Amino acid sequence: MFYLSTCDYCVKILSMREVHKLKPIYDKNSKALILGSFPSVVSREKNMYYSHPKNRFWMVLENLFNESIINKEEFLLKHNIALWDVCASCEIEASKDESIKNVKVNDIGKILKEANIKKIFVLGNKAYSLYQKYIYPKLKIDVIKLSSTSPANARKSLEDLTDEYEIILKYLNM
Repeated sequence: MFYLSTCDYCVKILSMREVHKLKPIYDKNSKALILGSFPSVVSREKNMYYSHPKNRFWMVLENLFNESIINKEEFLLKHNIALWDVCASCEIEASKDESIKNVKVNDIGKILKEANIKKIFVLGNKAYSLYQKYIYPKLKIDVIKLSSTSPANARKSLEDLTDEYEIILKYLNM
């Protein structure tokens, strides 16, 4: 039988420094940059963003474009969407955004120099707060915060998320 302890020592063991190993997805034609906080354990294992089977990110995009996704990277590039995360490395407990601390951020400026980004979107409260704290002071670029598609955000239906994400289309048509 296993016991979960909440002692400070045990929490420190569970919270490990992780390094972001997924490459950003973008090209020179990308117009919308979508930033998450940090890849989940499943995404890190599968080497692809939003890979948890209950995460609705890819379903939302399928709904937005009324198109099935075969190859995720090709789909994003075809629709001029760039994808990355705010954190380059951090201490994180499993996949829990609220546990993220000791952050080093990704160089978002690199994408902005190489692509035709019209707007930056951040997914969820944690990505937004990290962007505001670490990236906004440097870049001075406002973002649009969208709700997380994580299974932890089950209060939003797929339809609600799709409706909310429709704003991305405005910037793709610029």
